[in-house]
Amino acid sequence: MRLVHLDLKGAAPRVSYLEQVFPLLSQLGANGILIEYEDMFPFKEELEVLRSPYAYSEEDIERIQQLAELHKLEVIPLVQTFGHVEFILKHEKYQHLREVERFPNSFNPHVPDTLALLKSILSQVMEKHRRSTWIHIGADEVFHLGEGMDSKNWMSYNKGDTGTIYLKHTKEVVGFITTQYWGLRVLMWDDMLRKISVLGCRSQGCRSRGCRPWDAGLRDADLGMQDLGCRSQGCRSWDAGLGDAGLGMQVSGMQVSGMREMPQASSSCWPLYDHYSVLCELLPVSIPSLAICLQTLVNGGFTEETKRKVLDALGFQGMQLEQSMCEGRGAFPGAEIYHMVEQVNGHLKESILKTLEEESGIKGWFSPYHRKRLFGNPRNMESFGSKVLKLHEDWEGFIHDLHTQLERVYFPDTVEEWMEENINPYLDQLRDLVRDYQ
Repeated sequence: MRLVHLDLKGAAPRVSYLEQVFPLLSQLGANGILIEYEDMFPFKEELEVLRSPYAYSEEDIERIQQLAELHKLEVIPLVQTFGHVEFILKHEKYQHLREVERFPNSFNPHVPDTLALLKSILSQVMEKHRRSTWIHIGADEVFHLGEGMDSKNWMSYNKGDTGTIYLKHTKEVVGFITTQYWGLRVLMWDDMLRKISVLGCRSQGCRSRGCRPWDAGLRDADLGMQDLGCRSQGCRSWDAGLGDAGLGMQVSGMQVSGMREMPQASSSCWPLYDHYSVLCELLPVSIPSLAICLQTLVNGGFTEETKRKVLDALGFQGMQLEQSMCEGRGAFPGAEIYHMVEQVNGHLKESILKTLEEESGIKGWFSPYHRKRLFGNPRNMESFGSKVLKLHEDWEGFIHDLHTQLERVYFPDTVEEWMEENINPYLDQLRDLVRDYQ
C-alpha cells in the first residue's frame, strides 16, 4: 500500500479539487488515501459541536469515497484517539476530559467519559466508511501523559508508568473497534511505543495482530509488530510556504533501500502542525514534492527514468532538487497556485521592503513623522510617487488573481488566514503608504 495522508485539520480542500487530484495521485503510484478529518467530518447529534462551519457534508464524504474507488484508491479514515485532540478538547463541553486541565492536547484515559466519547466518534466515522477495511487511530505524541492528577494517582496505586497507561488505553480503543467491526484492521503511529520496553509491551499483550504500528524506525519482531514504511513530508516548519522538493527527496532516498520489504508507505504534508498553529503548507504547493516521493516509492529509487515520469505527470520541463525549483508552467491541478505562491515567497516581501527602506525620497521627505502630520513637499513626493503607485497596482492585481485561484480550491476561512499570514504583513505597509501619499 502506498498511501497519501490528507491531514484536514487546516486548509481542507474542496471536494471539487480532490476530484482533480485523485486521478493524479493514482497516476503517480498511490493506491490509498489516509484521511484525517478532524473538524471537517460532519459530526451530528451530541457531537455536532466538533464540526467546522465549513465541514464536509455527508454527501461530500460519500463523494470522496466514490472518487477514490473510481481511481482505485483505498480510503482509510484516521481518528485521533489519545493525543492531537485539540479540536475536541478546546470545547468547554469536553474540557473535563483533558489529561492536564490547562492543555487541550491529550485525553485523560482514566475518566470513563473519554472512552465513551471515542466510541461515539469512531462509530459516526465508521458509519460513513463502511467500505473501508482499515482504520487509523493516531495515538502519537500524547503530550503531558502522566502529568495529570488522575494519572499520578493511578501510577502510584498500581505501581505503573506512563507506558502502561498508554498501552491500557490503546488496547481499550482497539478492543472496541475489533469487537464492534469484525475484520476491520487497525493502524497507529509508533512513536509512543518506542519509549516502552519490549517487556512492557509483552506484559500488556501486544502480540495481537489486531493493530499495526506504522512509522519509520520501529522493527522488533519480538513484539509481533511490523514496521510499515516510509513517511516523508515536504514541509519543514510553519513558515515554509513552498513544499521542499529537495527535502522530500532526501527523506525518501534515505529509506528507499528497505522499501521493497515494507508492505505500506505514506507521503504526508502538514497544512498545520496542530489545531492551533498557523497554516504552513498548501496542498497544490506540495504536489511536486509528493510526486517525487510517490514515484521514488514505486520505482525503488530516484533514477533519471523516475524523474522523467514525474516531469511528464506534472507538465514540467525540468527540476532542480537542490534548489527545490521546477522549470516550466506545470499542468497539474493547482499549478497556478504553486507558481503564485512561489512569486509571493520570492518577491513580495523583498520588493516592498526594498522600496520602503531604500527609497531616499520616502526616508527623507515622507517618514512616519511626515505622514502622521500630513506634511510633505509635493516636489519630493513626486520623486518616488509613480514608482510606489505602480508597485502597489501590480501587487494588488496579482493578489486579486491569487485570491480567485485559492477560492477555487479552499473554503473562505483558509483563504482569509493564508492571506493574513503571508500577504497582509507586507502589502498592508505598502497600502498604508499609498493611502497617506494620496
